[in-house]
Amino acid sequence: MANRQVRARATSSVGSFANDFKDFLLRGNVVDLAIAVVIGAAFGTIITSLIDDIITPLLLAPALAAAQVDDIANLSYNGIKYGSFLAAVINFIIIAFVLFAIIRMFERLKRTDEVEAGPTPTEKLDATMMRLNETLERKL
Repeated sequence: MANRQVRARATSSVGSFANDFKDFLLRGNVVDLAIAVVIGAAFGTIITSLIDDIITPLLLAPALAAAQVDDIANLSYNGIKYGSFLAAVINFIIIAFVLFAIIRMFERLKRTDEVEAGPTPTEKLDATMMRLNETLERKL
């Protein structure tokens, strides 16, 4: 009989763990985070291509030609491949700039939505009551 109780508790705890894990995975934040990671990886690939295929040939071509190197990743000094590091820094700066621009755009849209919505009647009444209270306090 005790053996059945132990098995029942073990099965129950495994089932409870599985249910808790399923609930955790299906929670909105986890799914949103997973989507953000996938989109971020794709965005990183796009930025890497932008650097390698457009910016490096256009902007860095004279510097690379002076260094007698075809690819920025091949820049090195005494075995130290600083070209790869330089490419990573350029990638970071461009990604940071694009994210800054996107966030700024969303904040601007959010502000315009707030301005268009205007204060609610309750907020207007509260503001009016505060002004009346201030006026009365000054007169007393």
